Amino acid sequence: MPTQESSPVSAAELKALFSGLEHLPALVLAVSGGPDSTALMVLAARWRKALKMKPKLIAITVDHGLRKEAKREAAAVGRLARKLGIVHRTLRWTGAKPKTGLQEAARVARYRLLAGAAHEARVAQILTAHTRDDQAETVLIRVSRGSGIAGLAAMARISAVPGDDAGKIKLIRPLLDIPKARLVATLRAAKVAFADDPSNRDPRFTRARLRSLMSELALEGLDNRRLALLARRLKRADQAIDAVVGRAVAELTRLSPSGDAIAIDAAAYSGLPAEIALRLLGRAIVRVGDEGPVELAKLEALLDALKTALADAQNTGNARFRRSLAGALVTLAGPGIAVERAPPRRGRPLTTRGRGNAKPAKPR
Repeated sequence: MPTQESSPVSAAELKALFSGLEHLPALVLAVSGGPDSTALMVLAARWRKALKMKPKLIAITVDHGLRKEAKREAAAVGRLARKLGIVHRTLRWTGAKPKTGLQEAARVARYRLLAGAAHEARVAQILTAHTRDDQAETVLIRVSRGSGIAGLAAMARISAVPGDDAGKIKLIRPLLDIPKARLVATLRAAKVAFADDPSNRDPRFTRARLRSLMSELALEGLDNRRLALLARRLKRADQAIDAVVGRAVAELTRLSPSGDAIAIDAAAYSGLPAEIALRLLGRAIVRVGDEGPVELAKLEALLDALKTALADAQNTGNARFRRSLAGALVTLAGPGIAVERAPPRRGRPLTTRGRGNAKPAKPR
């Protein structure tokens, strides 16, 4: 008998899963043909059927050209989509494939193609089938990479599409709190077939290796439910910290009229809790720098050095500090900390990116 963790998704749950989307004219669904995305398409069709105003659903399958079965799987998605009354398109990742970092390159290409399809269809929302299992794996991956609080908060239900600098398209994950087992049960109950991608078990890839450990971790109580709960709690903490940082920015910093320098009150800054001071400094560097995201470890090292200089300044009254990071120059002189655009290094061309348009820092 199925348990709550392995029972099919019921019709009564659909309204909550797709909440906030019922008034949109159209939605793009990312459907690879695997169990999760196939279930997303089936559930979206059921949800739409119950609505008075029925949004257009456009299923997009990306064929990365990495497996010979992909073309056949895309065709199967197309047949099911037609049966469900959903428009379907297959997009192909063409060109040379990298020998290293293949999965990340494929991910970037997939989102680029999905965003392009959404732009073309004038749709501002892309739905993906990320599950609670994916969330748990993402937490483990980020733990292994040394992420901070923001990174361990993992995936949000709604976020920007990776690579969409304009931020006009939103990525929505309606199934993020649903375990994969329930999606498989949903398809089996409906007698809907789905594809099996062997790369999901390929030990060459980090996610596949961590996935293979999940059953062992679950025996110790560290199952996907607990890991997803950790992500939710850290997201809550991250949002609270960011709100405090926002107030600190408003009270302690001053942006120059030209927008390429930020002055920080050194005395007040030295009294901030370390996490608040770290994020405030990171925001200032991203705001005026020209080299994109700030690496957490490098930002932490910069903060440690700056804190030492601030302590020396309080003791001696004449400590100085000057260090650059991510295209920004941080200077301590007298009562203020200055964060300004660093002069170009020899041999490095001047950036053409406008001030204030730096990409956000990577998840910490």
